[in-house]
Amino acid sequence: MDEATTRRFGAVEAGGTKFVCAIGDETGAILAETRFPTTDPLTTLRNTIEFFRARHAEFGELAAIGVGAFGPIELDRESEQYGSVLHTPKPGWSGTDLLGPLACELGVPLGFDTDVTAAALAEHRWGAARDVSDLVYVTVGTGIGGGALVGGRPVHGLMHPEMGHLFPRRHALDVEFAGVCPFHGDCLEGLAAGPAIIARSGASLDRLAPESVQWEIEADYLGQLCANLVLMLSPQRIVLGGGVMNQERLYAPIRRRLHAWLGGYIGRPEVGGTIDGYVVAPGLGARAGILGALALALDAAPR
Repeated sequence: MDEATTRRFGAVEAGGTKFVCAIGDETGAILAETRFPTTDPLTTLRNTIEFFRARHAEFGELAAIGVGAFGPIELDRESEQYGSVLHTPKPGWSGTDLLGPLACELGVPLGFDTDVTAAALAEHRWGAARDVSDLVYVTVGTGIGGGALVGGRPVHGLMHPEMGHLFPRRHALDVEFAGVCPFHGDCLEGLAAGPAIIARSGASLDRLAPESVQWEIEADYLGQLCANLVLMLSPQRIVLGGGVMNQERLYAPIRRRLHAWLGGYIGRPEVGGTIDGYVVAPGLGARAGILGALALALDAAPR
């Protein structure tokens, strides 16, 4: 058995609702896993550290731990806030140092990025985007977030992409709805995330009748997002995940609205509105997040 198959890696999917902690190997196999609610930072990080300590006897020293976190987060290694959550609507978490306690208590290399960029890495390594190097992963659930890879590497800059806070054109049947984003009101997240659907209609999308106008509104807003991504980043694939996208019937109308919003400007068959290999569901399903954190660990480990 070679070294690659014997090394073990830690993974933390640090979500706003729950934390998932796991130990895996270089093949993407998950060998141990737990999950617990995201409560206050002290309790949540203590539970994370205890998970890895408790499994040291079974798995030995970890080569690295990857953390894919809800955001916004500080990714600039030169910043005093590197590894921290920035200004977030999650109560009590703004300014929380995520990496410091893990580094101090566990003493292994740490990989760090947004949860959606981590999911993009996982889909590129093991999932629905294995055959491309330029892709975007978007999650549509309690919020909306997106991570992009160019040449197989995450896109960073001033911080990280915040695709959920773009401003779409209002759908003609949705002009009165104020939106629910606490920062922007009617940004994409404020209009198309799960809480926006409930605030507008009184029910989540899966509980609405197929003829409800909410399906049309949702597909239009997400089609606009995909069109903007095509024009800005020119990805070879767009992967749409998250709880709202569990509704498989959304994908076809999103593709059609993508095509409509592009207005014939991009003359590529991939964005023609009828091809199902461009805007796709995650190949890893709900496992993209924790496998993304594992991918961060693999990239952070010494060779």
